[in-house]
Amino acid sequence: MKSNTLLKALLVSVVGFGLGGLAQAQNAKVGSVQIENAYTRATVPGQMAAGGFMKIENKGAADQLISASSPVAGEVQLHEMAMDGNVMKMRQVKDIAVPAGGSVELKPGGLHLMFMNIKAPLAAGETVPVKLKFAKAGEVEVKMPVNAMGGHGGQGPHGGAAKY
Repeated sequence: MKSNTLLKALLVSVVGFGLGGLAQAQNAKVGSVQIENAYTRATVPGQMAAGGFMKIENKGAADQLISASSPVAGEVQLHEMAMDGNVMKMRQVKDIAVPAGGSVELKPGGLHLMFMNIKAPLAAGETVPVKLKFAKAGEVEVKMPVNAMGGHGGQGPHGGAAKY
């Protein structure tokens, strides 16, 4: 019985320690659009690109995310990942639809922001200011926490292998 209690305490400690390195995800709101759980990942010196991820909820009429910008990158593009035969390909998109009364998730392996020409490595624990521009709701700034690398691969600039 005593070893079972010790095992539970150890498990709680390990799980708690493992989550301790994650920065708190950022939320923001503009008009009827709510940004939830926004984050990016740490980069290594020389890495010129990184992904940005979040959930966008819309309580109003259909809208579109039409652009993004950040002082940490030369350019921020809207991207999607899609299978082309047996190859996962990434491509830039003109906008990201946010359905009326619905949501869209920007996540690794799908729709996401792409920070291009990063000016300095993104370090875990920092926050990255990102301005999002919606066609109807307008502009909002989100402070994206930089989470530590790991857990989700890390092969490509946003955690997955991709063909450009």
